[in-house]
Amino acid sequence: MAPSQFRLNPALDVARLARDFGERGRLHISDFLIPEDAEQLLVALESSDAWKLIMNEGDRVVELDRQAQASLPAKQKARMIASVFEGARNGFQYWYETIKAPHAEADRAADPTPLNGFARFLSSEDMIAFLRAITGDEEITFADAQATAYGPRHFLTAHDDLAPKQKRRVAYVFNLTKAWPVEWGGLLTFHEDRSSVIEAMVPAFNALNLFAVPQAHSVSFVTPFAGRRRYSVTGWLRAGTPP
Repeated sequence: MAPSQFRLNPALDVARLARDFGERGRLHISDFLIPEDAEQLLVALESSDAWKLIMNEGDRVVELDRQAQASLPAKQKARMIASVFEGARNGFQYWYETIKAPHAEADRAADPTPLNGFARFLSSEDMIAFLRAITGDEEITFADAQATAYGPRHFLTAHDDLAPKQKRRVAYVFNLTKAWPVEWGGLLTFHEDRSSVIEAMVPAFNALNLFAVPQAHSVSFVTPFAGRRRYSVTGWLRAGTPP
């Protein structure tokens, strides 16, 4: 699917969305795309074999593709999981699967996957104008993107996305998850500290979440009995010269 084939829902009320974002610094936009466009992106992600398990060991990022995951001996995998959970107990830790879209427009165009097409769509002139109008930030120039898939026991602990050199202005989550029960976890949760929840957003198919950076948030633990994976495309609307 080329970027021009992603179509924004023409019924969206930009003035109302801008007012709501301005009041709270975060926003849930239902029915973001024409439904069949969101459906095609979900199907592409569900069928992809490019997923990598990603986690951190302190400041070091660890990635394992599907083949590497399958070849891990049981004892080594158990130690890895125990280490991840230990890291989450008292600090910043994440554990989920991802496919990263390249930052540069030329690289996205050279590899026309649906994910790269969606990244190009978000960074297109019309979409940047739309996102500026909602957020009130005229310095936004492009969006980066990664697909994420949270399965049972995956999570992302509290952080605020602040990275001054990357000029992140607004974070986004484009949800591609259907009929997700709240008790399965995987909620986008906003809080002031580790014991105070301000708001929690349940994954909803074809919904775009936007929130200003910095803002403390997490993705809650996906329960072991979750019946499927929580799919989304996430990233940041950034200022500066597009790559």
